[in-house]
Order: sequence, then structure tokens, then C-alpha cells
Amino acid sequence: MMQKPSAPKSAPPKLYLPQNRVDPFMFTPPSYANHKRPFWSWGNDNLFPYALALMSRRSTTHRRIINDKADYISGKGFSFDPNNRQLEAFSQRANGTGESLRQVLNKLAFDKSLFGNAFLEIVTDPEHSFLSLFHQDASKCRVAKDNQAILLHHNWSDFKLSQCRSLPLYPRFEPAPDGTLRSIFHYKDYEPMFEHYGVPAYIAGMNVSAIAYKTDKWNISRLDNSFQLSGIMVLDGEVDNELDAHQIIQTAEKRFAGKPGQVMFMIKNSEEADNSKFVPIASDNEGDWKLLHEQATSDIVVAHSWFRSLSGLDYSTGFNSERILHEYEIALNTLILGEQQELLEPIRNAISTILNCDASSLQVVNRPPTRSKPLYMKVWEARKNDGLDYDPTDPQQNLFLAQITKYALKNID
Repeated sequence: MMQKPSAPKSAPPKLYLPQNRVDPFMFTPPSYANHKRPFWSWGNDNLFPYALALMSRRSTTHRRIINDKADYISGKGFSFDPNNRQLEAFSQRANGTGESLRQVLNKLAFDKSLFGNAFLEIVTDPEHSFLSLFHQDASKCRVAKDNQAILLHHNWSDFKLSQCRSLPLYPRFEPAPDGTLRSIFHYKDYEPMFEHYGVPAYIAGMNVSAIAYKTDKWNISRLDNSFQLSGIMVLDGEVDNELDAHQIIQTAEKRFAGKPGQVMFMIKNSEEADNSKFVPIASDNEGDWKLLHEQATSDIVVAHSWFRSLSGLDYSTGFNSERILHEYEIALNTLILGEQQELLEPIRNAISTILNCDASSLQVVNRPPTRSKPLYMKVWEARKNDGLDYDPTDPQQNLFLAQITKYALKNID
């Protein structure tokens, strides 16, 4: 039975977090008697998230960008009204497993960068005495056919309805066996023609990610073969049947060929003289392979709407802090801030409605990867240096940058 949380009490509730997280797979399975597949497929075979996850584990540049985007989006902690002790406590511990709010946000940002979708589980009770936020692995989540719930399954390649569990989409809540009320929020990147799931921003770069992986694999195969030449080895020998010839070739490949396929062996009937010989296959395409890898790497960065200096691709040519700061500012204003607000909006809403706590001041602390201003500079001096409005008489602007940095560090996990 669907159930909404009761209205919050007039007195602010105490902040209480359960010590143990209840496994959502222990919940009562949903009833979808009229559906053999009670969910919308994510991809043609419903395994598209598995393919995306596998690709991210194979392409180095692709994975680096996903990791970096998640770290930049989750920032260095949170800033908030210093008088709001409840909000401060919640940012330090967002659930009963001891995770901070930044840790939860980092997982959500990672999933959204990788899959174009992320799932946030929201837990409370009928009295609104606590609030817990959990990240749910996006690869285990699917949208129910009625578009009212998210189904969770541990292995979608071997789907069994009896092992499937359901959580209603926020703001609807349903009771769990432990007495809590649970809901789940679905983040998704918009893409035309895709209604039920989002599509990752790098969708146009999937092929070049595969190219980067294959060029890396080609280099590994060359290393496994000690960079020996490919070619054909012709062996003289007397064989009575094809089985004998196959055994000789297998023995030769095992001892001399390195990675199978690098050297092809052939056996011909022996003559008086030994005419065994190796015929190399010349290849002058190393430059083409290198250019192909570099082009694929550049295309991956473009597909992610990201920047080379923030991906560590240009460090070999020298550490240019000005370029890094410049590209970070562009990324901050075009991508990072927007993603932060999208991820934080339902979190602020849940804190406000369930804990009756003003969460409007909750913001992510962003800090560039390199330091451009000395810590002994005051805020108004830094604002003046950046061409912004400044007021030397404002007490807040008379703080040293070191003080702000120290405050931000207190909120870092």
C-alpha cells in the first residue's frame, strides 16, 4: 500500500540515524502478475549499463575523465549557515553506515557521469525523527513499467521476479519491514527519444573509447611478444597425417611464437637439404596506430565536454597552472555548477520537508586544482584582483584566504 509521510511536527525533530542499513533486497517483491518483464529495458538487451561499466574499466582516458568529473562535482565538502547545527551534523553523517553527505554525492556524481543516470534512496519514518540518504548502484536499477517505482535486482542478466525488489519514486514513500518509510529519486540526463532512462553525455564518443582500448591492447600484445616481428615460419618435416602436423605446430607455437597469432607455422615435406626458414611480414604502420590513439583520446575529451589539462593529458609538455585554472573556470561555469545544483535540489528538498530544517544555505565547496592566490591575501584583495566588486570594510571580506581554506578543509572527508 502506498503511504505518504505524515506532516512534520511543529518542533524540530532530533537528528537520529539508524546504525544499520536495511538491505533493500530484503523487501517484499513487487506484484506484477500481468508482466513477464515488469520493467523498461535499459538498452536493447537490458544490459546497456554493464557495457558502459566494462568500457570505463578498459579505456584509461575515459575512466580518468569520469573519475575527475565525479570528484570536481562533489567538491571539497559543504558550506552552510554556521548557526544551523542540524545541517552541519547531517553533512558530516548522512546515513547509518557513517557516510558523509559528500561521499554520497560523489557516488551519485560518478554514476551520473558514467551512466547518465543515478539513484538516491531516501529513508525516514512516520514521525520524521530521522533522515538517511543512500546511493543505489545504477546498474542494479530499472524503471518499472508503471513508471511509479524503481526495481532493484542483483543480476539483470539472470532476472528472476522473485528476487526483484521495489522502491517508489520520490516523493511517494512506502513502508519497509523495519518500520521505516523509503523512497528513491531518479536522476537522468535528458536525451531526445529516450523517456525512461538518461543517456550519458559521452554517448557520441563510445566508438572512440573502444578504439583507445584496442590500441592499448595492441601495444600490450606487442610487449607480450617482446616486439618480435610477425611472420611465417616454414618447417621441414615428415608427417604421416594432419594430426602429427598439428601437434608439431602447437609445440613450436608454445615455445617460440609468444602470443598466438604473432607467428604462423607451416610444415612441408622435407627434402635432402633443410629448407626451414622464417619469412617476416614487414609493417610500417606504427605511426598510423599512434596517431589513431591520439585522435581517439582527443575525441573522448570532446565527447565528455571536458578539458585536456583537467584530465592529465598535457602534463608531459609542462605544468601550465594558468591553463589549468582557465579551463577549470570554464568547466566550473559550464558543467560543474549545473550538475551540483541538479544533484543537490532533491537533497535540499528532503532535508527541508522531512527534518523541517532550512537547507537553502547548503552549497558545495569548490576549489581549483592549483592555487592561484597566496593564502595570506584577504578576500577583498582577491575579489579586487579578479575584477569583482569588493568592500574593504566588510568583515567577511577581511578574512584571509587561509581562514576560508581551513573552514573548507573541516568539511572534507
